[in-house]
Amino acid sequence: MKKLFERIRMPEFLEDMRMRYAAIAMVVLAVIGILIGALIRPWLALLMLLILISLVATIFYALETIAKNTNQYISDLSYRIKRGEQEALIKMPIGIMIYDEDLNIEWTNPFLQKYFGDTDVLGQPLEKVDAELAELIRSHEDTNETKMVTWGQHQFEIIVQKSIGVVYLMDVTRYAEIEERAEDEKIAIGQIFIDNYDEITQTMDDQVVTNLNSFVTNQLTDWANQFGMFLKRIDDDRFFLLAYAKSLRDVERDKFKILDVIREETSKQNYPLTLSVGIAYGDEDLAQLAVTSQSNLDLALGRGGDQVVVRAKGHEARFYGGKTNPMEKRTRVRARMVAQALQELFKQTDKVFVVGHKRPDMDAVGAAMGIRRIAQMNGKECYIVIDPDHLHSDVERLMGQVGQDPEVANAIVTPEAALSQATDQSLLILVDHSKPSISAAPELYKRLAARTVIIDHHRRGEEFPDNPMLVYIEPYASSTCELIAEMFEYQPTNVPSLDKLEATAMLAGITVDTKSFSLRTGTRTFDAASYLRSMGADGMLAQNLLKENIDSFIQRNHLIDTIEMIAPNMALCTGEEDKRYDPVIAAQAADTMLSLNGVDASFVITKRPSGDVGISARSTGDVNVQVIMEAMGGGGHLSNAATQIKGKTIAEVRTDLLAQIKKADEDA
Repeated sequence: MKKLFERIRMPEFLEDMRMRYAAIAMVVLAVIGILIGALIRPWLALLMLLILISLVATIFYALETIAKNTNQYISDLSYRIKRGEQEALIKMPIGIMIYDEDLNIEWTNPFLQKYFGDTDVLGQPLEKVDAELAELIRSHEDTNETKMVTWGQHQFEIIVQKSIGVVYLMDVTRYAEIEERAEDEKIAIGQIFIDNYDEITQTMDDQVVTNLNSFVTNQLTDWANQFGMFLKRIDDDRFFLLAYAKSLRDVERDKFKILDVIREETSKQNYPLTLSVGIAYGDEDLAQLAVTSQSNLDLALGRGGDQVVVRAKGHEARFYGGKTNPMEKRTRVRARMVAQALQELFKQTDKVFVVGHKRPDMDAVGAAMGIRRIAQMNGKECYIVIDPDHLHSDVERLMGQVGQDPEVANAIVTPEAALSQATDQSLLILVDHSKPSISAAPELYKRLAARTVIIDHHRRGEEFPDNPMLVYIEPYASSTCELIAEMFEYQPTNVPSLDKLEATAMLAGITVDTKSFSLRTGTRTFDAASYLRSMGADGMLAQNLLKENIDSFIQRNHLIDTIEMIAPNMALCTGEEDKRYDPVIAAQAADTMLSLNGVDASFVITKRPSGDVGISARSTGDVNVQVIMEAMGGGGHLSNAATQIKGKTIAEVRTDLLAQIKKADEDA
């Protein structure tokens, strides 16, 4: 009605109103004139009265005409408004359908009718006419918000008003196609690195190197052309990749099989090369994309190489490859450079804190003792941060030995004590882990996040400190103790080095992580062990520290009694819901199962002392248990991984594990 009144207030109508007011004014003036004339000249008054009568008659006629015209105008205007509404309802490019409580179609406008074709839909059940549309309406009845849906070959924005039985459908297929094309044409930047190029080519003659380079370049070029990508070799061991997001999705569906092709074909030539790839997309800033792609490449290398890391802006990383055990690629030059860099950091530090992961094993504690000795050799005060309430039995035995050495014992502090002693110039060294969330002193990490060093032998995960001062991650090493043992060669020689207990703890750390030198060992592992023995490491004491308790032995065998084959060459042991197991026992059970004939991968699910459900996973190398554990929130190595899960029962975790194993088998 407001719009109607606004339409009435047009110039013609205002002119009619002015005529009415003018007529009234004239009558008033005439009456006044008659009264004055009667007082002066009676005949003049009579004349004016006649004129007044004529004027009044004219005015009444005019007013009647005005009223009639006004009513006609309003009637015409109302008709035009109603007709416009009807035309808009019928011809507007929005589908409208009215339905009853039983979802029978009562009316549709012509725009929507064309999507039903020639089908007579009035009075028909929508379920019978189009079951897909009926389901869409049911699933959107509880909201009045606009939602994007797909109906047939089209995309619509849908609004369902259940209270009045009306559904509105706006065809946005064209705009959706434009949006999809824009998404497909987003730029992805990638960097490809040949992991072991220098090691492989250093003993080759020029002709063989040239042939190998040509082979790798041709293979990568053919692969890039197949998926419509641009590839450019920018160094002997590095390529630059430019692609659209659509091409990247196609490559991901192909599972980056180029990694397998390069590895297998070069192995046939006795020159096994592997690739690491970092790809980033989803950011309009190309410079930032380049930085992110390099970060993703670093992540791939930190996880051992021979794999791809793909990450979009604001999303989690996706991993491909990583099917082989990493080959040893580090050199003593790297160990010397890290040792020298660590010495420079010590010069800028007032005190050092070294911390392992939660419930530290012998490798974490031995590595911490080794770092403490290196700090002392460089004239720095160093403290080992250990939570005494959460220790494995072997570490408890070591702490008993440490108690006999006042110098080392006084250097061991709790996380709370370390936090109170830390200053802005303190240095924090994380050993045997790189995830702050599993650190034994998370609050201390938050306090010294800007002054953190990482020394680890596990594959780097997506969770990682933002800006560490120094990173030494070598997945090719058997243990963190091995990495730290190599650093002693580059320390000052005029100060005392490792004592017997420290060397023994480090040797025990290597022994634990290599399963008595039977897994993940290289020549450098035995070199490190030899050095520790030369520093007085006691092999017998190390074995005594690692002895298993009788209760642990019984519990481990009890777990093994529950063994079942869940897939070809895969074994699973499951603990009871109401019984808690030490993680070491679960790990030992998983190791023991690998010694059985026909078992290439083993999994042990138990309740941890904390109440969480833990999985220990092991393999001989044919099965990548790291990928399976990462999918469940954990991590580790290709052949040695684990995870902890909160808020679930053992039965639920078992179901999840079987689903992840099936998925990993399908993706392989």
